[in-house]
Amino acid sequence: MVLTGGLGTVQKIQIVRSRLHPAAAASILIALAFALTPARVFADTRADEAKKLFLHSGWALQSSCQVNATGEQISTPGFNTSGWHPATVPSTVVAALVADKTYSDPYYGKNLRDIPGTEYPIGKNFSLLPMPQDSPFRCSWWYRTEFKLPENFAGRKVWLHFSGINNRANIWLNGHKIADAKDVAGAYRTYEYEISAQLTLGQSNSLAVESFAQTDKDLGINWVDWNPAPPDKDMGLWRDVYLQSSGPVAIRYPQVITHFPTTSLAQANLAIEAELHNATSEVVTGTLEARFDDVQLQQTYTLKPNETRTARFLSDSYPQLQIKNPKLWWPYGMGAQNLHELSLRCTAGNQESDAQTVKFGIREVTAALNSTGALQFSINGKKILIRGGGWSPDMLLRQDMDRLQNEFRYVRDMNLNTIRLEGKLESDEFYDLADERGVLIMAGWCCCDIWEQWKHWQPEHLEIATASLHSQIMRMRGHPSMLVWLNGSDNPPPANVETAYIKVLKESSWPNPYISSASATPTTVTGPSGVKMTGPYDYVPPDYWLIDTNKYGGAFGFNTETGPGPALPLASCLKKFIPPDHLWPQDAFWNFHAGSEGFKDLTHFNSAMDAIYGPPAGLDDYLVKSQAMAYEGERAMFEAYSRNKYTSTGIIQWMLNNAWPSTIWHLFDYYLQPAGGYFGTKKACEPLHVQYSYDDNSIAVVNSLYEKATGLTVTAKLYDASLHERFSKQVQVDVDADGVQKALTLPAESFSPASLAYFVELQLQGSDGKIVSQNFYWLSAKKNTYEWTKTTYRFTPVSSYEDLTALRSLEKVTVDATASMLPGPDGPVAHVLLKNPSDHLAFQIHLGIHKSGQSEEILPVFWDDNYIELMPGESRELTARYLRSESVFGGSELSVSGWNIAPVTIPLKEGRGLPASSTGAGH
Repeated sequence: MVLTGGLGTVQKIQIVRSRLHPAAAASILIALAFALTPARVFADTRADEAKKLFLHSGWALQSSCQVNATGEQISTPGFNTSGWHPATVPSTVVAALVADKTYSDPYYGKNLRDIPGTEYPIGKNFSLLPMPQDSPFRCSWWYRTEFKLPENFAGRKVWLHFSGINNRANIWLNGHKIADAKDVAGAYRTYEYEISAQLTLGQSNSLAVESFAQTDKDLGINWVDWNPAPPDKDMGLWRDVYLQSSGPVAIRYPQVITHFPTTSLAQANLAIEAELHNATSEVVTGTLEARFDDVQLQQTYTLKPNETRTARFLSDSYPQLQIKNPKLWWPYGMGAQNLHELSLRCTAGNQESDAQTVKFGIREVTAALNSTGALQFSINGKKILIRGGGWSPDMLLRQDMDRLQNEFRYVRDMNLNTIRLEGKLESDEFYDLADERGVLIMAGWCCCDIWEQWKHWQPEHLEIATASLHSQIMRMRGHPSMLVWLNGSDNPPPANVETAYIKVLKESSWPNPYISSASATPTTVTGPSGVKMTGPYDYVPPDYWLIDTNKYGGAFGFNTETGPGPALPLASCLKKFIPPDHLWPQDAFWNFHAGSEGFKDLTHFNSAMDAIYGPPAGLDDYLVKSQAMAYEGERAMFEAYSRNKYTSTGIIQWMLNNAWPSTIWHLFDYYLQPAGGYFGTKKACEPLHVQYSYDDNSIAVVNSLYEKATGLTVTAKLYDASLHERFSKQVQVDVDADGVQKALTLPAESFSPASLAYFVELQLQGSDGKIVSQNFYWLSAKKNTYEWTKTTYRFTPVSSYEDLTALRSLEKVTVDATASMLPGPDGPVAHVLLKNPSDHLAFQIHLGIHKSGQSEEILPVFWDDNYIELMPGESRELTARYLRSESVFGGSELSVSGWNIAPVTIPLKEGRGLPASSTGAGH
């Protein structure tokens, strides 16, 4: 019996509730369902572990061009693999060859170009090109391993599961071919085979998989213009392979769906469903039991031979599923991430056949077009401003759980609530972390290759695409972190494809909204999407986001991917991937680590820097200026969308992270180093925030908390380039829950007579007098002049930039600093006290902590603030949190640097602290 990612023949009950704006109800289909939840938090690795055997280690790998044997021979136990490459699974072919040192680190310099098969033109999308004739990856590659079955598998059905194969494969087991490459096709399909008859208990069994790389005509994995692609196009067993046992009936894909009958959230009506697979040629009758919290349910079932059926417990028939005062799951920033544990158990005859234990959250996602036509999401009936970033896995698809956990920590530290997956659909562990951390997931297909070249599709493409969708939806549907599914990216699919996709979503009981694409292009099937994908993707000045009010990427609507462009790593990180003789000036090595196609170099960004801040004097000056540009660029974008909620309903920074060391599109770099863009984002998205508005000089308070903030005090000061105070005002404000309140406006006359530059200092105090937000801006008297009619998807040209070259004349400042490292309940905490003893502004102060004698910062690190300013005489205390004591204790130093800061390095005192205040004294 073969269970693949195909549609099957099961008819499923559609649970759909539409809560669309009346004017949009007929024109947009957003499958809103009873919302969801079954977070399968480590479901595959935690539930009934004794019934699952992961085949991670002990694999051998070799090119079929080097093997003179058949699949029957290779899959025979004892086959000689001497001379083969060792491998673990999951792993692509190139990842395995890098791991065993066949190839040097492909991320350093241009080493990637030294790997055979990487002759495709630099800056081109490799997925659109055929494999070079002399590429070693035109040949298929064999993965082979041997294993013994656990004793508790005896007498049970055994299932062989593949979580991902790119792109086609022949699968052999103990000399028997169990699947053919004409059927095993598509990177995003999952496969499951009942293999009991081919196995031997107590002896070695041999599994051999002949994998074929994707061609330019295959639905595979595509890196678009983000970065280069590896020469194997990520071929091979890129996701887990495991064995699982059951009785005659197996349970698969359990989920719990939530609906709130009233807005009070006092009652949640739940529905439980799971697929039951009969692996026998006999009729099977048994019971299915479900249990969570103090709820216990049971029903009988009868399955025909080899039948797959969806079993359901519905609240109409089982009143126990009408949960009073439920503990809800909320996204980060809205509430707690309460997760419940569901246990399912089925019997066949009088014997247990299978059991599954999964995590789920009680929550409901709805979406509707608002009065401006923008797509507005709500969680448990409450509006949410989506603020997130586009995700990239490792270019070789390697996964490190420690790294993944740290990346999710960074997302929360920046106060973001969403990750977008464009085609790079992730592992179960990724979704589990999203559930636990309260990070919403926007998932969907990728752009820019055969996935969106529908005019070139053959019938097989639609079959593979729908089967792939079914595979992924069944994996994702039970996770409370799932926000929405996108059937396309840059373009919506044609009517026949979109209709086929929607059919899959409904048959798979997808409980969340879905839209046609990430773009604003409407379709005849679902009408307007309610989102836009207008860019920009390259540098724009910070005032762009509020000046553009109705046409491009400005702060209105839901922008599914955009950003202010390049993001330069610190020098200590650049040196990890740019050879020393290529560090400066920029050359082809820098360009190789930019993007591709329209983003293959930093020319536009560099031109803007030259015009605004002046040409850099060298590498250090260039990096200091680039961090200031990234800081104010990201801050301005997120602040604009926050101030304009809910005319603006969502913003996805392009991107969150990189697939390899890169000079563009990240909020933290490949080495997990946070820099200017990270801290600008963190500042803009803080829960209670005071900010300046570039369009009208107003000062606003943004409340991202879901409770009213009262008794707040806003202090705003304006200085000229000589730090003469031009304006100062203090006002009292209250801000509604999830609201925005304009506090005051800087008067136009305070900017006259003109100064070479202006500084705006803002402070927000709570009703108890404690500082809850502080912000600092640098402004030009000269305004940017945009050429709006020449706007491209990359950026809007500026014919005349603002002028901040006066900042080059800031006097050098030596900042006084003391620092200590103390143990904390969740890891070590560094306490840093800074003071500006001079009469000059200390601008863009950057703090870093490293081991004595080293330049690389200790990572990951979680500063409460960084890249800050200190006015003359001002002091401030900052903290940095770490995860492991051994990483920071035993000789660490604090480095203090910045725009006009004399570099200072001091040792951290260990075990002695500073006064426990969260903010320093004012000047």
